[in-house]
Amino acid sequence: MVPAYKESDTIGDTVKSLLSVPSVERVVVVDDASGDDTPRRAAESGATVVVNNPNLGKGESLSRVLKDLEFEALLLIDGDLGEFATEASALIKPVLDKEADLAVAVFPKASRKGGFGLVKGLGRSGIRELTGFESTSPLSGQRAMTRELYDAVAPLDGGFGMEVGMTIDALKAGFRVIEVETSMSHRETGRDLRGFIHRGKQFIHVLAALSRRVLKKGGKE
Repeated sequence: MVPAYKESDTIGDTVKSLLSVPSVERVVVVDDASGDDTPRRAAESGATVVVNNPNLGKGESLSRVLKDLEFEALLLIDGDLGEFATEASALIKPVLDKEADLAVAVFPKASRKGGFGLVKGLGRSGIRELTGFESTSPLSGQRAMTRELYDAVAPLDGGFGMEVGMTIDALKAGFRVIEVETSMSHRETGRDLRGFIHRGKQFIHVLAALSRRVLKKGGKE
């Protein structure tokens, strides 16, 4: 499944690359009210397309579609991966081989400086404090999982807290989580106003996801 928002330049290559992976049976693109050619280009490339109206955010978009979707194993791949989406095979293999319940992609070091690592650091420390797991890529949206794991962590957190929340919930439920080194690459945000606004939203969403789980833990104890 591919969550997408204004990815008209890359969504076609992403879909075609995913469909070239032998273990991928179908690609569903969830367009979050992009308002551009993203849905058309995804469909022309062979994907089943669901269009949101209005914009719901990543986690809510996926939850809306996944609750009624039948699958044995699920891939979540960002719409801007393009040809790098073929490396999804490295994520789905350990899940299909029953070696892991959740496999998360680790990207190479960014080619240019983005933020100052605050959001990633928050995600890593939150996962470590709540589960003891040392995560290299807490924010990675490239993931493969079993149906059982998805059902256990659903519904997903809204916004950019989805991945951190999913990892924590999976680990606390006793599922096997691994990280997989890849050569994947996608659009990077820089140290400009747009980049800082994006990372500011990420920080708020990740903090909210962590806060909900800390409060839940405190309530149980």
